[in-house]
Formats: sequence, C-alpha cells, structure tokens
Amino acid sequence: MASLPNLLSCLRIVLVPVLLMLAWTGRSETLLACIILSLLTDAIDGLLARRLNQTTELGARLDSWGDLLTCLALPLCGWWLRPEVVRQEALWLALGIGSYLAAVLAGILKYRRLTSYHTWAAKISAVLLGAAVLVFFAYGPGWLFRVVMPFVALANLEEIAITLTLSQITANVPSLWHALKLRGEQAQQAVPEPSRLEQ
Repeated sequence: MASLPNLLSCLRIVLVPVLLMLAWTGRSETLLACIILSLLTDAIDGLLARRLNQTTELGARLDSWGDLLTCLALPLCGWWLRPEVVRQEALWLALGIGSYLAAVLAGILKYRRLTSYHTWAAKISAVLLGAAVLVFFAYGPGWLFRVVMPFVALANLEEIAITLTLSQITANVPSLWHALKLRGEQAQQAVPEPSRLEQ
C-alpha cells in the first residue's frame, strides 16, 4: 500500500512536466503556484514519513528523484521566462547546479544509484534556495542566488565527502560527522569474529 509521504514525492515528480509546460507557454502565475506546491511536498514528505514512522528506502529514493528532476526543470523554466536574469546570474546558478550534479554523479559512480542523505546542510540550503526560487519566479530580484548558492555548494560538497567516506550506500545521514561515525561502525562489523580454534 502506498504511503502518504511517498505519494507526495510522486506528486513532485509528476509536477515536473507540468512546470515545464507552464513555463514554455508563459503561464507564470500558474507556474508559481505549482512551484509552491512542489516545494511544499518536498518540505512535508520527509517530515510526515518520520512522524508517521513510514521512512523507507523507496521513500528516500522517490524524494531524491523528485529533487533531481526539479533541479533540472527549474533552470529551463527560468530561462524561458526570464532569460536576461538567468544570464546575469549564470555564474552563481552554475555554481549551485554544477555542485549538485557533481554530488549526484559521485553517488552514481560509487553506488550506481542516487544517494538520499538528507543532510542538515542540504535541508537548510533547500529552504534558502526555495525562497530565492520563489522570489525569482515572482519576478523579484535575481541577486538572491548570489547569497544562496555558496550555501548550496557547501552542502553539496559535504554530500560528496559523505559518498567518499561511506563504503556502502546509506540513507538519511545528517552530516559528515555522522558518516565518519558510521564508517567506524561499518568497519567494526566487517572485522570477522575470531574462531574458537584461534582462541
């Protein structure tokens, strides 16, 4: 049976082609409403999963796919609606998007799939980025990306460091410190118990 958190993550994935279509046809007000809905599902799905004790590997994967597809769609939407602002903030957008894609690529190269760490830094940067995205699509200033993207890049660098640290993929790792601790636990579990003959 599908859980509510997973349905919310699926809704975010389904919204991606809707966002692209609305931007392509210039329906900026409806697009803004859909972006708000997408951001809300992103904020609520993990919270609900923890509150309802429905955290699953599938849920973490759906959330990561929703993040990736939204990250790929929103720059296109921005380019179609406000190309002059996107050009002006291109360096900062490239920093955020490039570091995110580097973190995704690191996980795929090492584990052959998307990671789902959901670090504290990623959550904070997602809130900041969400605010900048809403301001941008409400035809506000684009310079907020200059403030937000360094935080996004640092969060993504932490995710790369976590990927390099952990020997096996693990969902919901709050920080690099937790990853280092987990690596120690995994190393202890990998050491075989001495046999009775050796004792």
